[in-house]
Amino acid sequence: MEVVPAWAPAVGFTLLPHAGGVLGSKITKKEIPVWYQSLQKPSWCPPNWVFAPVWGTLYTSMGYGSYLVWKELGGFSEKSVVPLGLYAGQLALNWAWTPIFFGAHKIGWGLATLLLTTGAATATTASWYNIHKTAAYLMVPYLAWLTMASTLNYRIWKDNCNKKQPE
Repeated sequence: MEVVPAWAPAVGFTLLPHAGGVLGSKITKKEIPVWYQSLQKPSWCPPNWVFAPVWGTLYTSMGYGSYLVWKELGGFSEKSVVPLGLYAGQLALNWAWTPIFFGAHKIGWGLATLLLTTGAATATTASWYNIHKTAAYLMVPYLAWLTMASTLNYRIWKDNCNKKQPE
């Protein structure tokens, strides 16, 4: 008798990144109407409605990629420590950005967190490439979005650094 159905790890790994997204959205929803709305943003800033479907897609993609790596390496093993450890680290940094940027209104620290996330996500992608190319390719849209998000965060920080923000 099978204790865990064969499909359960794929679903679990795919859904895991969404946990931080769901928790972060509670902070974001509260801060968008007043604080975020008061910030000066560049003309190329995506509209607010774009972020949820983009993050949903990116979280699903990276989560499934992590499953492919886990499966290819035979589960949690000595061989999976680095590639899945890097993944866990970048995911923790990703989840930390929302409470820092939206919760604490620390735009500069948000940028630092995003840059660390981008570095860790790049290292994750590189470590996955020789294990499972598809898993690495699933990270590419995320890396592109992190580049845009870092640039946006920088512009918001630069354009609002001398402006007194409503708490």
